[in-house]
Amino acid sequence: MAKMENKTNSKDPKSGDIRPRKAHVKKNWIPVVAGILKKDGKILVGQRPENHTLAGLWEFPGGKIELGETPEEALARELNEELGIEAIVGDLKLACSHSYGDVGILILFYEILFWKGEPKAQHHVELEWIFPANLGDKKIPDANRKNLSRIFKAFDLKGEKE
Repeated sequence: MAKMENKTNSKDPKSGDIRPRKAHVKKNWIPVVAGILKKDGKILVGQRPENHTLAGLWEFPGGKIELGETPEEALARELNEELGIEAIVGDLKLACSHSYGDVGILILFYEILFWKGEPKAQHHVELEWIFPANLGDKKIPDANRKNLSRIFKAFDLKGEKE
């Protein structure tokens, strides 16, 4: 009869002691898209509503990719829903990930070069055009804060503080 191997434990190579194997925790991953809109040397950010996760924080417009959508379709839809604009989604400039507890998010940052209509706060509490250098002074999600230097580099953002 063949010896059954215990897949839940492992042997310490030095001491030979049996130790429990760490449980592999599967994370739930949420793919999201964000659009960087630039105008007159400023970028657009919106303050998240109180009844949503990360309430009160400032973010780039965008949202979750729904099943069956391409990232570009999702971003065009989100910009229409959140800002009331028809946007032409440009190139993917940056992809990064972040974990909030046991939930991971994959963020795809796109450049929005052209749009029709004036952005209005249809989802956010408030919208604000700010100089990129002032972004670090805002309360922004950790996922954005930890990637600020990468965002600045990918979108060639500069600017003096106002």
